[in-house]
Amino acid sequence: MASTENALRIGGREVVLFGDTDARIGCIQPVDTHDLSAMEEELAALHEAAGDIPVMLAAVQVHDWNAELTPWTAPPVYGKTPFGDGAAATLAELTGLILPELNARLGEKRWLIAGYSLAGLFALWSVYQTDAFAGAAAVSPSVWYPGWLDYAEAHTPAGVPIYLSLGDREEKTKHPVMREVGNAIRRQEELLKAQGISTTLEWNPGNHFVDSGKRTAKGIAWLAKKLTNDLK
Repeated sequence: MASTENALRIGGREVVLFGDTDARIGCIQPVDTHDLSAMEEELAALHEAAGDIPVMLAAVQVHDWNAELTPWTAPPVYGKTPFGDGAAATLAELTGLILPELNARLGEKRWLIAGYSLAGLFALWSVYQTDAFAGAAAVSPSVWYPGWLDYAEAHTPAGVPIYLSLGDREEKTKHPVMREVGNAIRRQEELLKAQGISTTLEWNPGNHFVDSGKRTAKGIAWLAKKLTNDLK
């Protein structure tokens, strides 16, 4: 059993493994530098939340957060940096290169996908595109993203469990775009339930910048328990 941090280079990305590399369940998580610094805390919280269910975390480096995780272009929300349309290329890299390489090195796993903020939107969007993942944890996802709800209303994701969460202070902002996140995630939950998707929406105390690792761990644990029950 390997339980120490292990960094790999796959294609043009660094992939850092946390936890038990022999686990039957793995979770892909796109990360930036801040997320990566919280991974040890997340792993500890995951062990506590998931109990005796081993899960390996694979943190995948994202070079350009605003360009690589969004499915279509959109104007800037903060500052002057617009959003790109690189999500399709990122997903193709995950499913076509990174997952096969990890399976070849570590043995076949059932893969989840999780992410925080824009990576949470990416995780959610990904299960609308592919059945490569056994579940998705969209943690404080950017469901305020222009055009997202229109997309979600017109499409159906793969029939896998989806975990949603948001901080209870996130919608309490004066920013005209960001303050819609609460209504958007409530609508997202309604759509998924109407489509027969196993889902839950959990509200966490605090704003967007509180306990990202612990919040993500709760989502992964919820999925791991569902998946483990299915594997029995």
